[in-house]
Amino acid sequence: MPVIDVTTDTDALTLTITAEFSAPVERVWEVYANPRQLEKVWGPPQFPATFVQHDFVVGGHSKYYMTSPEGEKFGGWWRFEAIDPTTSFTFQDGFADADLNPVDDMPVSKNNYRFEPIDGGTRAVYTGVFESAEGLQKVLEMGVVEGSTAAINQIDELLAA
Repeated sequence: MPVIDVTTDTDALTLTITAEFSAPVERVWEVYANPRQLEKVWGPPQFPATFVQHDFVVGGHSKYYMTSPEGEKFGGWWRFEAIDPTTSFTFQDGFADADLNPVDDMPVSKNNYRFEPIDGGTRAVYTGVFESAEGLQKVLEMGVVEGSTAAINQIDELLAA
């Protein structure tokens, strides 16, 4: 399984997940740059994602929803703040309503995804910084660690295809 560590720091308001993949950095980067590939691994396996917008440029936005086994849709949005191709990207991440508009009373996090080559593969470090301890606690209670781990652990299968 790619996920090798999950660390929550309530003082720093962070959630950090570290994973290692047996594919080169450029290939792992492609998963996040291409919305059709991202759909195959964003969200837990039982909640497949559909990206209706993915402008992977600084200032660009993504809008997506995940569909539950019962057909219920859960929306989300990203706003890209920095992109250093194949090395890292930073984005705001929030919840969205049925029309994929931001939900103001749900937590927003600032995420930095970093990729570095290791022994012919890639180490990815996913760090989310939350606006408040309550926001971090809310997503933890919603199962963000379990859902993110399940999602990230799907990437190896996609990379092997």
